[in-house]
Amino acid sequence: MDGDLINSTWKLLRRPVGMLQQGDLELVHEPVQPPAEGEVLVRTLYLSLDPTNRLWMSDTEQYLEPVGLGAPMRGVTLGIVEQSQAEKFPVGTLVIPHEGAWSRYQTLSATKIARLHLNADLPLSAYMSVIGPPGLTAYSGIVFVGEAQPGMTVTISAAAGAVGSVAGQIAKSRGCRVIGIAGGPEKCRWLVDELGFDAAIDYKSCNVAEELRRLCPDGIDLHFENVGGSILDAAIGNMRIGGCIALCGLISSYNSSGAVVGPSEFQLVLMRRIAIRGFLVMDFFKRAREAYAELEKLVLAGKLKWKDHIIDGLQNAPDAMNLLFSGRNEGKLMVKVSEV
Repeated sequence: MDGDLINSTWKLLRRPVGMLQQGDLELVHEPVQPPAEGEVLVRTLYLSLDPTNRLWMSDTEQYLEPVGLGAPMRGVTLGIVEQSQAEKFPVGTLVIPHEGAWSRYQTLSATKIARLHLNADLPLSAYMSVIGPPGLTAYSGIVFVGEAQPGMTVTISAAAGAVGSVAGQIAKSRGCRVIGIAGGPEKCRWLVDELGFDAAIDYKSCNVAEELRRLCPDGIDLHFENVGGSILDAAIGNMRIGGCIALCGLISSYNSSGAVVGPSEFQLVLMRRIAIRGFLVMDFFKRAREAYAELEKLVLAGKLKWKDHIIDGLQNAPDAMNLLFSGRNEGKLMVKVSEV
């Protein structure tokens, strides 16, 4: 192997306050560690940028250990085996590390990667979005948690995002009436005109609670929550008796410090017997094959559309990350780190 091969890795230097600032992370260049017996060297092709990345940078209680100061920044990646000392993963194999990093290369045990089974009719980037973790998250919330059935009224917050847009289409494919909540008229038009949502609410220009009351006169059966805060309040106030909230994100609070404020009318959870279930995509890894098979079927049939927002260059990852919290990304945000 080329002894001059140099890795580039973003390392966390300090806990961000609000949006990512220069100096929160540092791009470090170091020699690549050659793979030992049973290991592979993986070159990153795509790095997924997700709201949970910002959570990992904090030291608040969370579902994984916070990224340590001075440690490589954690991230979901898709890569290709560049060098191999593991028979099951020859050079050229497309893989997804169990725990990726904001890094050009990773030297990993063969037990810490999964082979990617690629459909030639789909772009590689789809496996970071619609047939990747965002797609699995969407499917899990609508099907495994929400148990969506024909005739149900389903509402989706952050509906124009990578998860929300797929979740709404899955609900439509199961015969539900779907209302999306998104920011701006263009995103709302996209939801209705191109994705087939029944209606969309622009939270930037109207009262969400009042619009939900108008559009869901009989109440909401299933609400898919990505945002929290006032959007979650509006949903709770319009849930039907016995309704369900699938809670997978609280992006409105990820850039804030201190305790996250709960729903202002929490008593309605009791009075209306609302089931609220928080879930993580990892909760359903054992059912991922089932979900991905259905998602691929919908995509190939033209019944599931998506957008990939791809930023070129690992050096641009921190600036790109802030797009998630300004609402300026369109679809699944990812960084293209290298060519296949």
